[in-house]
Amino acid sequence: MASDLEKQAKEAFIDDHFELAVDLYTKAIEISPKNADLYVDRAQANIKLSNFTEAVADANRAIELEPSNAKAYLRKGTACIKLEEFETAKAALEKGASLLPGDSRFTGLIKECDQRIAEENGDLGKLSLETSSSTNMPTEDVQPVEIVNEPPNQVTVTPAKPKYRHEFYQKPEEVVVTIFAKGVPADNVAVEFGEQILSVSIDVPGEEDAYHFQARLFGKIIPEKCRYLVLSTKVEIRLAKAEVIQWTSLEFSKETAVTQRVSSSGRRAPELDSCAKFAVAVSERPTYPSSKPIRTDWDKLEAQVKKEEKEEKLDGDAALNKFFRDIYQDADEDTRRAMSKSFVESHGTVLSTNWKEVGSKKVEGSPPDGMELKKWEY
Repeated sequence: MASDLEKQAKEAFIDDHFELAVDLYTKAIEISPKNADLYVDRAQANIKLSNFTEAVADANRAIELEPSNAKAYLRKGTACIKLEEFETAKAALEKGASLLPGDSRFTGLIKECDQRIAEENGDLGKLSLETSSSTNMPTEDVQPVEIVNEPPNQVTVTPAKPKYRHEFYQKPEEVVVTIFAKGVPADNVAVEFGEQILSVSIDVPGEEDAYHFQARLFGKIIPEKCRYLVLSTKVEIRLAKAEVIQWTSLEFSKETAVTQRVSSSGRRAPELDSCAKFAVAVSERPTYPSSKPIRTDWDKLEAQVKKEEKEEKLDGDAALNKFFRDIYQDADEDTRRAMSKSFVESHGTVLSTNWKEVGSKKVEGSPPDGMELKKWEY
């Protein structure tokens, strides 16, 4: 059975159906979890899909199962280069090259790593020289003190920057959060997922302050499908969206709302259907490190979030937003598939619940009269 799935996956890969190939390799791995070649091949499909973090994880698993598998090191090196993890990539490629001497694939990629590492080191050296010569300019790590015209002994100090910088980007079904923490051991990183909560702690022995990031997220997530990976220069966290909606910020806030237009049928419809909108709130607030660890009562926190949502009085667009969320939450699998497919393929202008109608064809965008369809850019 696993061999049949593997054959189908290879055919799908050859036909450039990379998502299907990943799904088939995943099913084959469930049957034969100790087959290193399956992980190697799935890593290659993930690289084609730009799922570089998943590709590294697959390559690492293949190396654990079969340390002499040269292709596993090639896949890991290729994915790490895409992630700009050049030191890690070079180490993997050199190991693979020792298993397949003379293979031009390894030598070419190792040369690329050497060039990129040299560029990075050159930039760092230039930055160090400029910093030492510019004594009148504060460095990035030095926080200036602003003294205002106040009575003696009263000094206003600007807030300290967070210990690590973070940013996020998104795809239709997931949000990727990156925390730029360099050289942090994986054992010192703790990440927890709630229904709409993300909590990250980085506590390195010997460092004075631990880093803590905790936020109520813009939208709900599926905790069991979320994952994270600790790399040499960053921590990458992947949040699986519970709803296929566009997050306009990472954190939730009631202060500001923006709308996205959707239709609840597979075609244009009058009044409610053609004018339905998702109302979402946006906000970004800074978080700062603390020297004390944060202990989270997840049950209490999620109960509070649900209570706030239940008691929140909605009208207009926000009420419609909740209406469509409730439909998705209580719907069967076909209805959810129809909603997800129609919403993504129409670029947020159509929301259908009829899988028989939209399952066999591409859903075209259908903006209201007087509006122009704009595709999302990721």
